[in-house]
Amino acid sequence: MTPYKDLEVTTDWLIREFDESINPIELMWHRDEEDRLVEALHQTDWMIQLDNRLPINITERIEIPKYEWHRLIKGSGTLTVKIHKKA
Repeated sequence: MTPYKDLEVTTDWLIREFDESINPIELMWHRDEEDRLVEALHQTDWMIQLDNRLPINITERIEIPKYEWHRLIKGSGTLTVKIHKKA
């Protein structure tokens, strides 16, 4: 079971939602098989952390190179993001 729900999916991007009731332990370090550009669709205090970097607020678009370790850090409320997949 995944810690998120995909609301909309195309070949180029997807809209993903993380519920406010998620247990932070479910937000594990992981890697993706393509470059990604992540942007929050609303004001949020959730953060993202890339490997060997300090966590940053998701206030603007964040580039995540393929195979780079990263994780979300839970904030308040629900998080909805648009993830652009780059081939």
